Amino acid sequence: MTDYLPFDPHPRSPDPLPPVLACDSQFHVFGPESKYPTQPNAAYTMPSANWETARELHRTLGIQRGVIVQATTYGADHSVVLDALQGLNAGHASRRYLGCANAAVLVERDEAYLQKLHDAGVRGARFSRAGLGITLTPAQLQRALAIVTELGWYVKVQPSPAGIVDQLTDFQGLDIPVVFDHMGRPSPELGARDPSLERLVELLRNENFWVMLSLSEKISTKGQPWDDVVPVAQALIDVAPLRCIWGSDWPHPISTKQPPNEGDLLELLYRFAPDAAALHRILVSNPAHLFGFDE
Repeated sequence: MTDYLPFDPHPRSPDPLPPVLACDSQFHVFGPESKYPTQPNAAYTMPSANWETARELHRTLGIQRGVIVQATTYGADHSVVLDALQGLNAGHASRRYLGCANAAVLVERDEAYLQKLHDAGVRGARFSRAGLGITLTPAQLQRALAIVTELGWYVKVQPSPAGIVDQLTDFQGLDIPVVFDHMGRPSPELGARDPSLERLVELLRNENFWVMLSLSEKISTKGQPWDDVVPVAQALIDVAPLRCIWGSDWPHPISTKQPPNEGDLLELLYRFAPDAAALHRILVSNPAHLFGFDE
């Protein structure tokens, strides 16, 4: 199993700080292994990146809300997310943090467990890309989508490294909220001619489709400061200004190059959306609307 690189342990605050109630719409929590063992067929393991470390990261960044996304590492066992939600929301009158399950739980666990997730603040299910140890059969996929609809959750789609265009068949006909992660992983070199970007722009004209502005460091072919990703993100913001959200993807799983500093990533978002109103939509009002944060 590949040893992937850990996150930058010295995050810096962005300049300026983000608007009040800014949301990190995708980050993960891992470990410790002694308490949260990985599933036997996990495609990867990560150094410990617990919720306490995530809390300090968000304090440094000026982030006050977040969505914890279950990693495929733990399969249908969401203990690490449940404990993180409890810890991160402790002491607050309303939930500052919500969760997104892995879709495996929809076919592997019973109704009572799903209700437990919902009660804890889970509001969506992520359908992982192939090759990460979790694969649903066509029948399981349809069952999972039906359960998401019944629960009133949103669907989240993780694109493959080659782009999302070949994964859209099962999701493009849905009428519930659907979030496409990582800008659909288009090729900056192809620009507007990239098939994933073309299809994503087309789908984003529908009111129930959303896009996550994330993973710039892996989408870029030129490296930091990731200039080639800026026009891609701006094309998505232009077509769906009310349905773009941002996520750090901390602690940057499956990184074979040193993950970036989180302050740099937030400042890259400022370049995507240099207008203050647009930035507020992406970081505050759009995620509040999608995820259902209490006002």
